[in-house]
Amino acid sequence: MLTLNGEIMKTKTSSIFTRFDINLEVEKQKVRKVSTDELLQEVADCVAEGDDDEIENIVKNVLKTKSPVKVIDEGLIPGMNEVTRLWDEGVYFLPQVILSSDTMIAGIALCEKRMGKLMEKKGKVVTHTAEGDIHDIGQVIVNALLNAAGFEVINLGADVPVDEVVKACKLHNPVMLTGTALMTTTMTAFPKIAAELKELGLNIPFVCGGGAVSEEYVISFDYGVWGKEASQASAMAEDALKGLSWQEIRNKWNG
Repeated sequence: MLTLNGEIMKTKTSSIFTRFDINLEVEKQKVRKVSTDELLQEVADCVAEGDDDEIENIVKNVLKTKSPVKVIDEGLIPGMNEVTRLWDEGVYFLPQVILSSDTMIAGIALCEKRMGKLMEKKGKVVTHTAEGDIHDIGQVIVNALLNAAGFEVINLGADVPVDEVVKACKLHNPVMLTGTALMTTTMTAFPKIAAELKELGLNIPFVCGGGAVSEEYVISFDYGVWGKEASQASAMAEDALKGLSWQEIRNKWNG
């Protein structure tokens, strides 16, 4: 209730917390059918809609009749693939990607608990935001999409010193390294990292992106691959996993 000039006025509060970046009904309609099995489709829909409140009940119910591996491979992952598609098409934005990623991870954790072991990851990817830069939104999106694609993400966070990035690469031997930078003053860390990796003989594709980063700049140093969009990260990681060199990945995605 609100008061105006001493009079009591009624106000509708149902839309106070409405999300205006998306239309929820339209959003649901855009999620495609990914399974002929109703239960697995329900799992996929839950992930695609980022419903982390319901994922536990839904997955536990489906696990009564289906194996954990089937739930992951034919429900959770296809649901997240839909999120990636909707992101690429500009239907989803950062909030939806994060919610869906968290939902998928919660579902996988339940399946792993039932299996009694962790799901096997495809490979490791080290991610970071450049030294001196705290703007990590791009990295957050990359992390979510890489997790969704089944990669183990070694998330170093924001404002990471060059030596720490190189140290993590030596320790984890990832299939790929990513770096994001919003400012031109911070992207100068990237060629320094690449030079140290080369000196150590760590032949790792180094995908660099962010608001300040241009293709011309990234391809000027060895190992550098320009990431125009965050959504390219998982496909690039798949290329690296297949054994493509940084030169082959650069030729495929840049120029």
